[in-house]
Amino acid sequence: MTVQHEAPIEHAGGAGVAGGPLEVWIDQDLCTGDGICAQYAPEVFELDIDGLAYVKSADDELLQDPGATAPVPLPLLQDVVDSAKECPGDCIHVRRVSDGVEVFGPDAE
Repeated sequence: MTVQHEAPIEHAGGAGVAGGPLEVWIDQDLCTGDGICAQYAPEVFELDIDGLAYVKSADDELLQDPGATAPVPLPLLQDVVDSAKECPGDCIHVRRVSDGVEVFGPDAE
């Protein structure tokens, strides 16, 4: 039996190590509050008392300002990408810090 693996995340859309650091943000206007993101990457996402998901800073602080971004730690990159792919609200955006290009999420090229 042959097992096929997805392409390494570092090459997907130029993200990861090859594309430089990434950041993630959530559009709360589209968030459905399902919490899938917090299940995949609780170090990066958290549901607040309002039932919506937010990103967290490297210091574990909930970032509630609209458009607030958090760095994507390389060890958690796959979990963050899976969160963006599985999000029913299509509200998770992952972009390169260097040029702001979205590499995962609803506006990814």
